[in-house]
Amino acid sequence: MNLTSPSQVKAWCIERGFHPNRTLGQNFLIDRNVLKAIVDAGLEKAPGAKRVLEIGPGLGVMTEELLSRGCEVVAVEKDPVLAANLGKMLSSPAGLEVVEGDALAYLDRGGGTGFDAMVSNLPYQAGTRILLEMAEARAVPVMTVLVQTEVAERLAAHEGSKTRSLAGVLAQFDYDVEILRKVAANCFWPRPEVGSSVVRLVRHDRNVAMTPEKRAFFRSFAKRAFAQRRKQLGSIFKDMIKSTSRAEELSNDDWVSLVELLAERDKGEG
Repeated sequence: MNLTSPSQVKAWCIERGFHPNRTLGQNFLIDRNVLKAIVDAGLEKAPGAKRVLEIGPGLGVMTEELLSRGCEVVAVEKDPVLAANLGKMLSSPAGLEVVEGDALAYLDRGGGTGFDAMVSNLPYQAGTRILLEMAEARAVPVMTVLVQTEVAERLAAHEGSKTRSLAGVLAQFDYDVEILRKVAANCFWPRPEVGSSVVRLVRHDRNVAMTPEKRAFFRSFAKRAFAQRRKQLGSIFKDMIKSTSRAEELSNDDWVSLVELLAERDKGEG
């Protein structure tokens, strides 16, 4: 079966009475050029990648491409029908492990470790949370994913941008984030109502020496700041800092410096 053929994909679904679930973000990629470009980008920054995590494999179009590149793939699929059929669709290859279940529950169990890369067409509803949990764990060196364009822009936005967000600050703390390309709606079936983009996160070590306690403080501090993003930081944290800046105006280096400053102040007061 040609998994990038709309007619064959539709026929498979009709034969089995399967209806793509929009709530689960089941929009299957049907453009082979885009498919190859995503996998190329995913493996480019992870040369020699052997073990790859894929979340939301659907019918297996990306799984098939990754396997053809010599990768061993762990595919996490929430839909029981798709999970049960994934191996059959691909003729039960030796390099494929299918995990049926919720991706977030899988990550909570520590399943997101031991991979050289993640390449996925992430479900729209849970995509941001999945990426942020993966980023916080720092377990995977390179993550290349298809997400809503709005999500991609928030993740990649730098200081001063209107799309600068808590998600971007948290993701960029340990990863360099880059939007690689937009993907047209007609590259999917069913056609999604929102735009999609390919975003790549490459792990860096600029903050690797920060202690777990400081990291926890940073996340708590940033969440509180973005919850009141229209206010100046000096107004939000009156007893801690004097600043006329707002949360989205701080660079990642600014956030790190601020956390270090406050941590030293607490240490001195203690």
